[in-house]
Amino acid sequence: MQLKIMPKKKRLSAGRVPLILFLCQMISALEVPLDPKLLEDLVQPPTITQQSPKDYIIDPRENIVIQCEAKGKPPPSFSWTRNGTHFDIDKDLLVTMKPDSGTLIINIMSEGKVEIYEGVYQCTARNERGAAISNNIVVRPSRSPLWTKEKLEPIILQNGQPLVLPCRPPVGLPSPIIFWMDNSFQRLPQSERVSQGLNGDLYFSNVLPEDTREDYICYARFNHTQTIQQKQPISVKVISAKSSRERPPTFLTPEGNASNKEELRGNVLSLECIAEGLPTPVIYWIKEDGTLPINRTFYRNFQKTLQIIQVSEADSGNYQCIAKNALGAIHHTISVTVKAAPYWIMAPQNLVLSPGEDGTLICRANGIPKPRISWLLNGVPIEIAPDDPSRKIDGDTIIFSNVQERSSAVYQCNASNEYGYLLANAFVNVLAEPPRILTSVNTLYQIIANRPALLDCAVFGSPLPTIEWFKGAKGSALREDIYVLHENGTLEIPVAQKDSTGSYTCVARNKLGMAKNEVHLEIKDPTRIIKQPEYAIVQRGSTVSFECRVKHDHTLIPTVTWLKDNGELPNDGRFTVDKDHLVIVDVSDDDGGTYTCVANTTLDSVSASAVLSVVAPTPTPAPIYDVPNPPFDLELTNQLDKSVQLSWTPGDDNNSPITKFIIEYEDAMHEAGLWHHQTEVPGTQTTAQLKLSPYVNYSFRVMAENNLGRSLPSEASEQYLTKAAEPDKNPATVEGLGSEPDNLVITWKPLNGFESNGPGLQYKVSWRQRDGDDEWTSVVVANVSKYIVSGTPTFVPYLIKVQALNDMGFAPEPPVVMGHSGEDLPMVAPGNVHVNVVNSTLAEVHWDPVPLKSIRGHLQGYRIYYWKAQNSSKRNRRHIEKKILTFQGSKTHGMLPGLEPFSHYTLNVRVVNGKGEGPASPDRVFNTPEGVPSAPSSLKIVNPTLDSLTLEWDPPSHPNGILTEYTLKYQPINSTHELGPLVDLKIPANKTRWTLKNLNFSTRYKFYLYAQTSAGSGSQITEEAVTTVNEAGILPPDVGAGKAMASRQVDIATQGWFIGLMCAVALLILILLIVCFIRRNKGGKYPVKEKEDAHADPEIQPMKEDDGTFGEYSDAEDHKPLKKGSRTPSDRTVKKEDSDDSLVDYGEGVNGQFNEDGSFIGQYSGKKEKEPAEGNESSEAPSPVNAMNSFV
Repeated sequence: MQLKIMPKKKRLSAGRVPLILFLCQMISALEVPLDPKLLEDLVQPPTITQQSPKDYIIDPRENIVIQCEAKGKPPPSFSWTRNGTHFDIDKDLLVTMKPDSGTLIINIMSEGKVEIYEGVYQCTARNERGAAISNNIVVRPSRSPLWTKEKLEPIILQNGQPLVLPCRPPVGLPSPIIFWMDNSFQRLPQSERVSQGLNGDLYFSNVLPEDTREDYICYARFNHTQTIQQKQPISVKVISAKSSRERPPTFLTPEGNASNKEELRGNVLSLECIAEGLPTPVIYWIKEDGTLPINRTFYRNFQKTLQIIQVSEADSGNYQCIAKNALGAIHHTISVTVKAAPYWIMAPQNLVLSPGEDGTLICRANGIPKPRISWLLNGVPIEIAPDDPSRKIDGDTIIFSNVQERSSAVYQCNASNEYGYLLANAFVNVLAEPPRILTSVNTLYQIIANRPALLDCAVFGSPLPTIEWFKGAKGSALREDIYVLHENGTLEIPVAQKDSTGSYTCVARNKLGMAKNEVHLEIKDPTRIIKQPEYAIVQRGSTVSFECRVKHDHTLIPTVTWLKDNGELPNDGRFTVDKDHLVIVDVSDDDGGTYTCVANTTLDSVSASAVLSVVAPTPTPAPIYDVPNPPFDLELTNQLDKSVQLSWTPGDDNNSPITKFIIEYEDAMHEAGLWHHQTEVPGTQTTAQLKLSPYVNYSFRVMAENNLGRSLPSEASEQYLTKAAEPDKNPATVEGLGSEPDNLVITWKPLNGFESNGPGLQYKVSWRQRDGDDEWTSVVVANVSKYIVSGTPTFVPYLIKVQALNDMGFAPEPPVVMGHSGEDLPMVAPGNVHVNVVNSTLAEVHWDPVPLKSIRGHLQGYRIYYWKAQNSSKRNRRHIEKKILTFQGSKTHGMLPGLEPFSHYTLNVRVVNGKGEGPASPDRVFNTPEGVPSAPSSLKIVNPTLDSLTLEWDPPSHPNGILTEYTLKYQPINSTHELGPLVDLKIPANKTRWTLKNLNFSTRYKFYLYAQTSAGSGSQITEEAVTTVNEAGILPPDVGAGKAMASRQVDIATQGWFIGLMCAVALLILILLIVCFIRRNKGGKYPVKEKEDAHADPEIQPMKEDDGTFGEYSDAEDHKPLKKGSRTPSDRTVKKEDSDDSLVDYGEGVNGQFNEDGSFIGQYSGKKEKEPAEGNESSEAPSPVNAMNSFV
């Protein structure tokens, strides 16, 4: 068989006849393997492999070493430039170059000054194929200067004041590390109050007496030269004040309310805010236009420094630091801008091409600002380099076409902006090489069965070779195994079987030649432990034996090792190991633990463990009943095409006989890892003849069952691959539906891998029109679930059938199903549309059905669009709202509910199929008749007078017709909530205001108002109101006392003389109650009549109606609270829920009254029951008697 390597991992299946598996690599450019023998013969342009950093700071006390290493074939030569001009190292006795290297060594230890060799260096590595260049290497010596001499005066300040101790270190290279210490070289303690800033200064938010000292010393450490410089000590003296005045925060650094900060992408952004104040301020940080990145944000220096690592463009914005103490808070805004030195998006890669091939070099970089891309050829700007017809430059890309060997060169890409640059070398190497196979000849691969086998074929050649694999000398068949084909030429057999053993030949070809290599594959049986050691509980002093029986390939020699607790066995004569057993005699407590049997071969290793528990001697325990142990040692015999015999060894039944064995199978080819039920056999049987399906890679396992349950599954048997056969069933759920007017989409449920019965599963799809005489049209498709027939007539019935087939043949003849080609929109609108208006809110629509042929699809129903016509003002305000009703099936009439009365409607009808709607019928217009109107929108009573009330209202929001008139009904309500006679008025429809005159004053009226159309009367709206009294609160003489009672109670309560009188009455009653209380404490009730005899005052003593005496008063009387009522609003419009409390509600019913002079008439009782109100609550003001009752 022959395999071809495909670009991506794919799976191919073998056929019934000898095949050749042909593997063909498809890669855009060659890769040169790192094989030493190969590299010795291949010509290759130079490549820089090592160089000094761009910013190279050297130690002036040591020799200068500037690195430049490169590789290439032939080996490259090296040259240098310094400050842009050629650096002739032969003329400088102090400069040498390492052999076979470009590394410079400048000997400044013996003589010479380091300053002479400061500058910008660049290395060039060159051979016949091109030249590669290094970065510009800036060489500078490190510097650690001393502090300038200065005289520092002592600092004296009062307790609580702020302080900044400047450091101002000398400028060095690189910048020094700053820290503060004392004379004893002890670091000065820092806190929220005292801390060091980023500039090295020491900041005090406020000083304390303990800050007094004479040795504040700033140190600068220059790491490159390992030197430390010291500033002169600073003396600080803090004078204790009686009391330090507290103050809000102010910033010591930075200054002002805002500042700017610029940082480069990828660096650490450090923002600092240090404040002074008393008490010591606390610093907070926020980002004004976003949130701080969680995983990259850190707070240093007691929250005074905000650091964001790996800063990016997204971190630009305004950051605000807030300093806060008990007296206030201030903030400072730092505007951060993130710039970026160039960074690679796609650096150019080396390109190895064969003559005549095409390729590209891509150099893409980004930065802020955008970097400029420039190209060099062998270290020279490409603009002045020799022309090459195979080369075309397009910005950041160089395109090569039809390259030749002279096109070999090294290209440099330079991406630069004001913050830095990137330089990359990439060579184009045009090679013409015949194939070479790098894999060793006659390599032997030994693989354990059922594991993957990988056969290598490492190849190099230019042009890129194609690779062919053969099995055996004559290309014999591979028994339909599956192969995985890798891009690097490796042939993978995912599940190696015994018949995979043999010789495999790899052949590589290109137009310059051919190479081949033969490898050998041997498949070995896996090593298995068929009898594992078992958990044991033994008594001290007894003997225990662990069994470990191993089954292995006869060509492999296993070694069996025993471990205790994963370590070696104790060196003790009590432990004996023979072929299959570990025996321990005279067991002691120390022998307890885990014992592991490990069986190793040169190809695999297996192990099994058991735990030994040592116990004190005990009486013989009762037998343990449990589910069986799993069967083991499964074997397959009598292997036929459609059957196999499985045998096994039962496990321990654990004192309960095994009743049956359950056999399950796994299909490793189609459903690896899923186990299915195969069959069951009686518990006395240890073999089973199993029926098999074609083209299945079977594995079996067995479980035992007794009365206590089912055992764990056994280990899986070896795999057995059955031969392929034609399918025995066809796909189900075959359907034919069109997705477009001119197609037929045939779908089906594919067969699964188990049902395929062989490799190469396909489907024969057949179709023809049902009503025509055409022959069946058929097509064979891959293992898919859909086929689309194009160019069909619209919505035509088709007969369809789908038949399965594989490399072995066809399935039985499939059944025929019917489908339809695609639907299109209906062509004809319903005709003869007419409307019957049933009533003001309901209409019935009739139409004629459209011809079936014009529907061009499955009839879904008819759809009515209808809308109410809007007047011009409403049309300007909003779009006309159309309503839709759909009637399913072939109905030819329908009802339109929910219409608005007295409205102008338009409608049309459309037929609907599965594709959508057809054209609309001509619009039909109809009008709904008038209906009854809604209630007037509002009703209010204004301008109340002694004998008149004015009513104002708004017309109904939905007149539902032409209003003919309004009907106003009203009736008085007396103080007992009884309704008086009803008066009925007719008011013209154009009126919205009406005044009623000659009404009774100080009387409550209830009003009912509704509108009318020709269809009838609408809903009514109600309201209540009260006429007023005169300014003195006294009714005219011709009004009866009974009618004016409530009004006089309301107005009398506001007169001064009446208020005084009531206060006197309340005082007397209070005295009376006190006397009653005293008498009652002496026993019995106190008769009020005795009080009357003792303190006669006819002006304030109310009498009982029958005998003129007071009733008895009990101190156990529960006084009910005043009931909340309504108040008359300022506009005198009375509403039900706002009616006033009345004397009837809270006094003694209808008996409690006042005379004209304000004296009380009736009786006073300690126990009272409120009468249920009828109608609306009365509108009188709160009664003084009620207030007096509450007070008592």
